[in-house]
Parts: sequence; C-alpha cells; structure tokens
Amino acid sequence: MPKNEMKDLKSRMQKIVEHLEYEFSGIRTGRAHPALVSDIKIDYYGASTPLQQLAGITIPEARQILISPFDKTATKAIEKAIQASNLGVNPQTDSDVIRISLPELTNERRVELSKLVKKYAEEARVGVRNIRRDSNENYKKLEKDSVISEDEMHDYLDEVQNVTDEFIEQINDLMKAKEEEVMSVN
Repeated sequence: MPKNEMKDLKSRMQKIVEHLEYEFSGIRTGRAHPALVSDIKIDYYGASTPLQQLAGITIPEARQILISPFDKTATKAIEKAIQASNLGVNPQTDSDVIRISLPELTNERRVELSKLVKKYAEEARVGVRNIRRDSNENYKKLEKDSVISEDEMHDYLDEVQNVTDEFIEQINDLMKAKEEEVMSVN
C-alpha cells in the first residue's frame, strides 16, 4: 500500500509538470508555433470545437501561421474566434486559407508574458504542494491505523519531501527556460 502511494504521488506530480509544459507551449515567444492557435475554440454548428479539429495548421515562415480549414464554410467562424482570442493579432483571409502574421513582441508584452510564465509556474508549484499534503495525510493515517510504524511514516514523509523538491526544481527549471525564451529578442 505505501509503495503504491509513492508511485501515485510521482505520477500525479508528473502530470502537473506535463500540464505546465503544455501551458508554456501556448505562450507566444515571437516565433510562430501551431500550439498558439490549436486550442482556440470555434463555434462550429453550435458546438465549441478546437481549431486543430477543424483545420490544418502550418508554419510557412518564422512569424506566420497558415490555417487551412477542412470545411470552407467554417472560415468566417475561425477568423472570428482568432480575433476574439488573447493572441492580439488580426487574421487575413486569402480565399481558402487564413494567414496570421505575428508582429515582433514589444518589451512591454514580453514583461506581461514573463509574468504569465511565473503565474503558471506558481500554480504548478501549488499543485505539487497540494499533492504532497494529501500524500503526507495518507501516510499519517496509515500510521494511525497501525498499517506502518512511526519510523516508517517518517521515512515515507522524508521521501515525499524529496520527490516534491525534485518536481519543484523541475518546474523552476522549466520556468527559467521559458522566461529566457520570452525575454530574448530574436
């Protein structure tokens, strides 16, 4: 039972790190990337559908995204959703495709994005700490129910703290790397 708890702890913390990486992939760094637009929700026949399910997304140039809708009737809806998103760009429609040209990031925008990176990292750290708290409570309950001894409980709590520290360090490393990427001027 206690070993399963440790495996579950690591698995849950890894999911938080993976989610953070996914969040970071959607933060614009001056270069075009499909993740910037792939999750934009489009109102398509009354259903909220991610753009990646409605169109092909390619990167023909470093600062340009090309969206080719599978259904040409969805072009206007895709254009509206992109304008309504927090990307801050205006899409241009060329017959059957939508082009998005990404402007150079201003210093002000880079600082905003840096704050967003820190916010996402802090949310991930809080998530990891919550998992640590839950795990610690479970080990204390196992000790209270006499499933494990008090010494074993303290060993497990130390191991939980070590795993937590590893994941917090991983999150901090990801945050620093993304922050450098956002703040670097190409």
